[in-house]
Amino acid sequence: MRVEPAVRLEGHFAVPGDKSISHRALLLGAVSDGDTVVRGFGRSGDTASTLAAVRALGVEVDDDGDQLTVHGVGLRGLQPASVDCGNAGTLARLVVGLLAFQEGSFTLTGDESLSARPMERVAEPLRRMGAQIETTDGHLPLTITGGPLEAIDYELPMASAQVKSAILLAGLGANGRTTVVEPAPTRDHTELMLQDAGARVSVRSGSVSVDPPERLHLGSVDVPGDFSSAAPFIVAATLIPESRITIHDVSLNPRRTGLLDVLERMGGRVGILQRRRIGAEQVGDLEVRAAELTATTIHSSEVPLLVDELPLFALLASQARGESWVYGAGELRHKETDRIEAVVDALRAVGGRIKAHEEGFSVTGVPTRPKGGKVDARGDHRIAMLGAVAGLASREGVEVQGADTVAISFPGFFDLLEEVTHR
Repeated sequence: MRVEPAVRLEGHFAVPGDKSISHRALLLGAVSDGDTVVRGFGRSGDTASTLAAVRALGVEVDDDGDQLTVHGVGLRGLQPASVDCGNAGTLARLVVGLLAFQEGSFTLTGDESLSARPMERVAEPLRRMGAQIETTDGHLPLTITGGPLEAIDYELPMASAQVKSAILLAGLGANGRTTVVEPAPTRDHTELMLQDAGARVSVRSGSVSVDPPERLHLGSVDVPGDFSSAAPFIVAATLIPESRITIHDVSLNPRRTGLLDVLERMGGRVGILQRRRIGAEQVGDLEVRAAELTATTIHSSEVPLLVDELPLFALLASQARGESWVYGAGELRHKETDRIEAVVDALRAVGGRIKAHEEGFSVTGVPTRPKGGKVDARGDHRIAMLGAVAGLASREGVEVQGADTVAISFPGFFDLLEEVTHR
């Protein structure tokens, strides 16, 4: 797909429901007592995999378009099955925690990309709890035989919301209080939703604990707009002169919105309107205007707060005055592709000045619109979105190879981008 340069972005719109919250609503609704109504479900390739997974595990789900009703089977009611996780890393990591204390054996598989991603980081702490898990050389396919678990105190070797969540979910069926210690704060959707479902969750500085409940009852979940889906529009409107957009009903969970903090110190112009809460989650409207930017540095403690937006940050940095750095982002090398190398190749392809480092990258900004060129998404939806935004901000346009990979997280991305683009 070729993306031509834009004169400006303008308009009011909303983005699909938060993918992270949508995954968790299905999984926790599945093991709750009674029905859980999920409104604003974020539809994507990844969340479709989670919907298929809970159905494979014996859970009935009514799909009424904008609303799902999950007929929960109770905390220990999932049925033995083989689960195809597709490309959904969140599903693959989180469901292991729930399956570890169910009765019977379960097998997890995934596509080629997911099967190359590490699973021992989840399997190892769950084995300490007594789970019987076998991986394939540390990857999928993976087999779990459920059984009794014992609570542990576990210190994460690296910040990971997925690993933290897997351990906490296993703690729902363990004997005693399970505690996870984090080296840096990560997204906390699991903790918030567990509290909503009636679990006893204790959050302290640097750690979170859960006690095993007799039952869960989630009831309903209203899913706000996905910040990661809003991010390409935020970046495009910042870079393209005369742009002004308003994105409504976006999740403003502070452990997801690190990009806004980074943009603020770069000189970005993003205002938050109508800040409010939907359940336990913070929500608001974002008003974004074009701005001239200065370089900044992202340290390892910040990385979990904008890990999905780091490719887009590279594009921002390429048009900011000065040299920008990202440290402590080695986790990017274990995404759908080696995301550090993919970002470097993509940015260089459109004229950006960027260098890869083992745990991050550095960008020398040139505050003019990039020339344009050809970007290979490498099967990674974040790189496809980076290429699209680069095309809008370029002088000559960008050919995005593999643009259809955006459906993994945002099937309607290009349609919405076209609606708000003026040429």
